Amino acid sequence: MSLKLEMLRVFRTVAETGTLAAAAIELSRTPSAISMTLTQLADDIGGPLFETDRKSRLTPLGQLVLEESHRAIDAFDKSTQAIRRHAISTTGIVRIAAVPSATVSLLPDVIEVFRKTHPDVRIEISDVDTPAVRRRFQRDEADIGIVSARPGETSEGDLILCDDLGIVCAEGGPIHTAHLAAGGSSDWSLLAHEPIIANPLCRLVNDPLVETLMANSTLEARNTTAILSFVRRGFGVSILPFDAVRSQPDGIEFFVPSNPICRRELRKIRPDNDFQSDAIEAFWRLLSDT
Repeated sequence: MSLKLEMLRVFRTVAETGTLAAAAIELSRTPSAISMTLTQLADDIGGPLFETDRKSRLTPLGQLVLEESHRAIDAFDKSTQAIRRHAISTTGIVRIAAVPSATVSLLPDVIEVFRKTHPDVRIEISDVDTPAVRRRFQRDEADIGIVSARPGETSEGDLILCDDLGIVCAEGGPIHTAHLAAGGSSDWSLLAHEPIIANPLCRLVNDPLVETLMANSTLEARNTTAILSFVRRGFGVSILPFDAVRSQPDGIEFFVPSNPICRRELRKIRPDNDFQSDAIEAFWRLLSDT
C-alpha cells in the first residue's frame, strides 16, 4: 500500500493527542479506524512508530515521521488555500497585513472608497507590527502590506505618507502641566513625567531617554486603539504618529517634540509575483490616491 497524506495526518494527530480515543474525537473517526490507519502506515514505512501500544512515546523513526508529517501537511494545506483563493478571485479577496496605526488612520478611508466600486470583494485585515507583516508575506498570507519605518531607512515598496511622531497623553495630566510650565515648548524629556506605554513605534525615536524608558516599561501594547484607551485611563503615555490620533475623541493630548523632530513613513509593499487580481490592484492604487 502506498503512503498517503491522510495516514500522516492521522499519525500526527495521535502523536500530538497521545491516545487513539482523543485522536478519534478530533478526527471524527472511530478508534478502531484510527488504529487500522496507524498499522497500515507502520507496515508501509517498515518499522514501529510508537514505543508501546499506549501511543504516548514515539520511537526514533516515529519522531522523524512526525517531523516530516508536519512539513508535508503544512505544505499541502498551504497549497490548498492558495488554490481556493484563486478559485474565488472572480468574486475577489484582498488580504491586508498592516501596522496598527495604519489600520486605525488610513484603512477606513481606503475601504470606504474601495467598496463603492468593489462591493462584493472580501477584505481581510491583519493588525500586526512591521516584522509580522513581512513574515506574512513569506508565508503567502497577505496580498498587500503596510509597514512603518524611519524616513530614509528603507526603499522597500512605495511611500504612502510621512508624518510626525509625538507624545500622546491624557488631557490635563502631568505632561500637560509640564508642557505649560515649559512655555509650550516640547522635547522628549516630557516622557519622564509619566510611565511610558511601550509600542513598536517608540523604537523609531532616536533618543537615549526613550530607549531607557522603553527598557524600564512595565506595560506594552501594539494595537493603537488599546494604547489610546490605556492613555485615557491614566496608565501612562506613549509615542504615536499624528495621523493615528488626529481624529480621536476628547480625553487625550498630543505634542510633537522639537528636539529632535522624529517622523515615520508608512510604506505599502506586496509580494513579487505575476498574479495580482483586479481587486488587489485597485486596493493598491487607492492606498496612495485616497
